[in-house]
Amino acid sequence: MARQRDSRVYVLKARIGGRQRWFSIGEHGSPWTPDTARARAREILGEIATGRDPAAVRDTLRRRPTVADLCERYLAEYASQHKKASSCKTDAANIRHHLLPLLGRLNVAEVSRADIDRLKRLVREGKTAADFRTGPRGRARVRGGSGAANRCLALLSKMFGLAEQWGWRPDASNPCRHIARYAERKVERFLSTQELGRLGEVLRARAATVPSAVAAIRLLLFTGARLEEVLGLRWDAVDLERSLLRLADSKTGAKVIYLSAPAKQVLAGIPRLQGNPYVIAGALAGRPLVNLEKTWRRIREASGLPGVRLHDLRHSFASAAAAGGQSLLVIGRLLGHRSSLTTERYAHLAADPIRHANDATAEHIAGALQPRKAESITPIRRPRTQST
Repeated sequence: MARQRDSRVYVLKARIGGRQRWFSIGEHGSPWTPDTARARAREILGEIATGRDPAAVRDTLRRRPTVADLCERYLAEYASQHKKASSCKTDAANIRHHLLPLLGRLNVAEVSRADIDRLKRLVREGKTAADFRTGPRGRARVRGGSGAANRCLALLSKMFGLAEQWGWRPDASNPCRHIARYAERKVERFLSTQELGRLGEVLRARAATVPSAVAAIRLLLFTGARLEEVLGLRWDAVDLERSLLRLADSKTGAKVIYLSAPAKQVLAGIPRLQGNPYVIAGALAGRPLVNLEKTWRRIREASGLPGVRLHDLRHSFASAAAAGGQSLLVIGRLLGHRSSLTTERYAHLAADPIRHANDATAEHIAGALQPRKAESITPIRRPRTQST
């Protein structure tokens, strides 16, 4: 029963309906030994004896859509139509790095909750695709972590929901249901007044050598805008007269960003290059700056701010607004949040001015309740009565 190719493979040759068929049982090695392979061969022969055609069942299963097919259709028919280019790029990366190596060969209709749970753990641990039972061979590391695992779960849940809609799975059979997400540590980094001072010194020193990068960083600080909103900003969206940036599109759709005096000063100092519609111009003619991260790493190191991300400048803007007594509603509007839940991360900062007012009020009342000092009390004298 064993034949030699590159390695030993157990196969069964049988005749079904006058046709000779071959069935591959598996490669030699756990769990396939001569004894287990013979046992499996007897099972197949038993199915044939009852009138079933295991080969036809196998071929039917092979023609059913796989997770790889689902990923391809998702990107072509859903993501490209309903999601922004940046989100499509993220989805494609998660599919390429995680879903295809670990689930790609499985039939969509056969993916179980156990398969999803195993993928979740493997992505978090960054293990190789070979650790998954259907994964391809190879020892390349899979980049992972809790955040990557949660993003993959969310992506798979949407994809299997569409699979039900497309008739590739029964209704209400999404295998991602009831799979718990990992807790993620939210990174909330805000620059202090001293840190902003150090950053300001470095920005002034680098303004002549990397003017576009410095202007972009200053706009991030003064507006709280997202990085892609600043780097993709075009001059036709700038309305200095009304102190506005009118973005036709952003992560949350059309958006208005209000310009403060410092932000307007930055914009006024940026030269408009002929033939380039972008405010933050790049090295290529007619194109925006695309690699701010590289310059930012040098600036943050010179400022003594290791590990601070460009997105933390947006957090710092929100922190300054909260310290100034702005409400969560106002902060959310300034940042362009679509949901108030997104702004809740700044709740503890927005409470600081209220806490200070509460402390000052309570101290005032407590002082009024304290007895006066003895030396400050003037005794009341009774008027003398005349004797008769």
